[in-house]
Amino acid sequence: MSENPLKELPKFGQSVWHDYIRRQEVLSGGLKRRIDEDGLLGVTSNPSIFAKAIAGSNDYDDGITRLANEGLEAAQIYEKLAVEDIQSATDVFRPVYDRTEGRDGFVSLEVSPLLAHDTQRSLEEARHLFSAVNRPNVMIKIPGTQEGLPAIEQALSEGININVTLLFGIERYAEVANVYLRALEKRAAEGKPIDHVASVASVFVSRIDSLLDPQFDAKLQAASPEERKKIESVVGKVAVANTKLIYQKYKEIFKTARFEALAQKGARVQRPLWGSTSTKNPKYNDVLYVEELIGPDTVNTLPTATMDAFRDHGKARATIEEGLDEARQVIAQLAGLGINLGAVTQQLEDQGVEAFARDYKKLLASIEEKKSLGTQAARR
Repeated sequence: MSENPLKELPKFGQSVWHDYIRRQEVLSGGLKRRIDEDGLLGVTSNPSIFAKAIAGSNDYDDGITRLANEGLEAAQIYEKLAVEDIQSATDVFRPVYDRTEGRDGFVSLEVSPLLAHDTQRSLEEARHLFSAVNRPNVMIKIPGTQEGLPAIEQALSEGININVTLLFGIERYAEVANVYLRALEKRAAEGKPIDHVASVASVFVSRIDSLLDPQFDAKLQAASPEERKKIESVVGKVAVANTKLIYQKYKEIFKTARFEALAQKGARVQRPLWGSTSTKNPKYNDVLYVEELIGPDTVNTLPTATMDAFRDHGKARATIEEGLDEARQVIAQLAGLGINLGAVTQQLEDQGVEAFARDYKKLLASIEEKKSLGTQAARR
């Protein structure tokens, strides 16, 4: 039997996490099998993933009925169910966390997406969820919006593990990395340990191409032969180019004397995590956003279909620093094509916040419906 390509990724410094959680996956032993057979090192979740799990299965019906009978509202029920799932998953991953000395084995739980622009309430919920899960290998996800940054900094300074999510642009990424450094510096200055504070910066990849592809298609319709050549040279390449340059920014920030001073006290780097790595455009390689972004101190959190595809035919080799000149050229050409990448990444952040909020509301509506059905069944 040939080597599983997923298990080869750690040889190049990359950790494979799964962008998926569901109660039955944990209870059936499926999660443990992925750890054993695929070398899985972590899990990420979000309200959209929980919405599919809860609305799309009967796994949670008994729990919803039980919690409804205790008088809990839909949002409280969701939190209880999510915390239970995260606790179960972190327990499965605890041996990974211990074996990797706290580098991996994390499971992420997101604050309510309705709080993406509310600094204080995001911080309060991060504290609450971290305490409720009560496991060293949980990460609390907070969106890296402008309002989220102060909450992220304070939470990290309090020793809360944070997955900074919904990052798209290099400028915001750099802000997030510096927030991490400031938080550790503050903690160290207070005489508190910094060797067990963990964080990742989640950069969403494929959504950039998904937003730009239709724009490029429209431009191609009216382009001259010379313009067509320029457009075709960047189609399907912007997301990877942007991510590769973010990785260069990561190296720049974490190879400074400033970070080295923290590393002397046990600090870990804040690894970039590649999220949204499924391929949306059928014209592109279905493992494009995995194969092109492999390198040291990175995490790739894969949706199930992408994980299955990479296991089947993926090729693992160090690629994150290949083609850097081309990546810079791709990004440099965008302005001449009428594309403002800063505006694109801000639009994607705004859309991401809206999409997660929408899915969260659908999730609560689904719980209300299941509550109602459970109540009716109990009366019969």
